[in-house]
Amino acid sequence: MPAEVTVETSVPAKLRFLYEPAEIKVVYGGRGKGASYGIADALLVTGAKRPLRWLCCRETMSSIDESVHALLSSRILALGLQNEYEVQQRKILSRRWAAGRDASDPLAGRYGFSFIGLHNNNAGVKSYEGYDGAWVEEAQNLTKASWLTLEPTFRKDPPAGPFGSDGLGSEIWINFNPELDTDFAWTEFVLKESPRVKVCRMSWRDNPFFPDKLRRQMEELRRTDPDDFDYVYEGIPRSNVKGAVFGAEMTRMDLDGRICSVPYDPRQPVYTFWDVGLDTTAIWFVQGVAMQLRLIDYYENKGKGMDHYTRELQSRGYVYARHWLPWDVGVQAAPEGMGQGQSLESILRKLMPSTEVRTSPRWNNTQTAINAARLIFPRVVIDGLKCESGIRGLRRYQWGDPPKSGATTRQPLHDWASHPAAAFQYISNFSDKPPSEPKQPLRQPSRREYSPFA
Repeated sequence: MPAEVTVETSVPAKLRFLYEPAEIKVVYGGRGKGASYGIADALLVTGAKRPLRWLCCRETMSSIDESVHALLSSRILALGLQNEYEVQQRKILSRRWAAGRDASDPLAGRYGFSFIGLHNNNAGVKSYEGYDGAWVEEAQNLTKASWLTLEPTFRKDPPAGPFGSDGLGSEIWINFNPELDTDFAWTEFVLKESPRVKVCRMSWRDNPFFPDKLRRQMEELRRTDPDDFDYVYEGIPRSNVKGAVFGAEMTRMDLDGRICSVPYDPRQPVYTFWDVGLDTTAIWFVQGVAMQLRLIDYYENKGKGMDHYTRELQSRGYVYARHWLPWDVGVQAAPEGMGQGQSLESILRKLMPSTEVRTSPRWNNTQTAINAARLIFPRVVIDGLKCESGIRGLRRYQWGDPPKSGATTRQPLHDWASHPAAAFQYISNFSDKPPSEPKQPLRQPSRREYSPFA
């Protein structure tokens, strides 16, 4: 066993609590607070002193490049810990504890850091049940559904955890810059109080390494846009994102209490409304009850074939009446990975032959689609838990900058939030009427049969 390592590192005063036991540790605030560096240093130093297995996660992670892998790797070099850790492509393993605590340690060679995304990954998260802790980065995107899987997974008693027998068992460390005051991380960890949770608010003032260049950018923003300054650097959340397309409508839904629990009614069929993109596919599950449009469920994923989405639909146990696909899926081949030269409409018809599949009418323009969605908002009730990711998309669907050409018409940003918003817009086509039989054309009498006196 190598001699105990000594690491010289400067710890901001507000982050010293990371070196003390607590079940859940939360750091939040604005840009430049330096929390991510402080958390990385604390975990690397602790992992060099005792064997740790730590899960580094975020709500969505398409590749290792979107994780804190690069940050941990850079801090290993900065702290001179190259002899303590082996940086691999998808993991970072401890060299010190490669042989385990002793010759009989079954975890020998497994100590270090792993990286995953939480979204739609319940089974993957639960497989880390034996780990000492988790670091949730950019937790402003954390959903309640993901938290309900993550928190009970890390439930080990001492000597597990970063402080061994002197600690409280496995821990969860959370870091985020607030976005909206309705986000789960804000309401769960900042507004609520719990003896199990230690919360630390930080800003650029608490970072002794705050860079001069970022300071100049910050001062310029303070002068030109004080509201943006408060949001970006002070970490004060907004009620809506700047330029939110459906900001007023979502605020009205909050005030009316129409984001709530909306159970599935087995007496009513379910209609799905899709947006299919090259990067993300979004699906709303809707029931029409009385005059309400009840959004009972939502699902999104990326890089999956139609067989995957079919299994998701079938796994929910709903009785479907109709699937509404985007207007262009009937005339274009499926995106790569979703089909073999066929349209998505034809693929879905084959996979679910007992349910009607239709394509939505084409909008004249984006503004028409947005206006159609605004008209149905007063009838909409949304399940706050099952539709959490879709609700986040509706809140964050925002207008882009005005075009440089001088035109006054703006277009919404085409980002991840545009997919749940586009699928929602198609709900304006909702009809719970059964498909009508095609009408037979009227038979025109021949000239010989015609008589005005007949």
